Amino acid sequence: MKVAILSGSVYGTAEEVARHAERLLRSAGFEAWHNPRASLEELKAFAPQAFLAVTSTTGMGELPDNLQPLYFAIRDQLPAWSGLPGGVIALGDSSYGDTFCGGGELVRELYAELGIDEVLPMLRLDSSESVTPETDAEPWLAEFAGALHG
Repeated sequence: MKVAILSGSVYGTAEEVARHAERLLRSAGFEAWHNPRASLEELKAFAPQAFLAVTSTTGMGELPDNLQPLYFAIRDQLPAWSGLPGGVIALGDSSYGDTFCGGGELVRELYAELGIDEVLPMLRLDSSESVTPETDAEPWLAEFAGALHG
């Protein structure tokens, strides 16, 4: 199964988690693809059968700049990905209150618009509690891989 990993990162942490997820999914037998600057054309060319989004949150609950062009291209074109499985790992800081993991919530809304089936509840990684987000994501990623294997 081909899993496209989309990442939105401000300081590089979400990108590190995405790279770690790519390694773990490959070792679980998936064809994982991650490009933090992916265009919609590149994503479509990969022909994903599942999606994993790893994103931090910036500003007032927005997506990081590197993910915005792809996010808006997908929203504008609404590719036929309905029924495909997906998951979201959101990084944030709970001290921001209402906007905590807002970037992840935006991706979840996009999944809903596309008809992508969230196979697990979104993982929220709180930077005020976690110093090792890659490791903290591992149990969720193992569960995600299991859900994709069916």
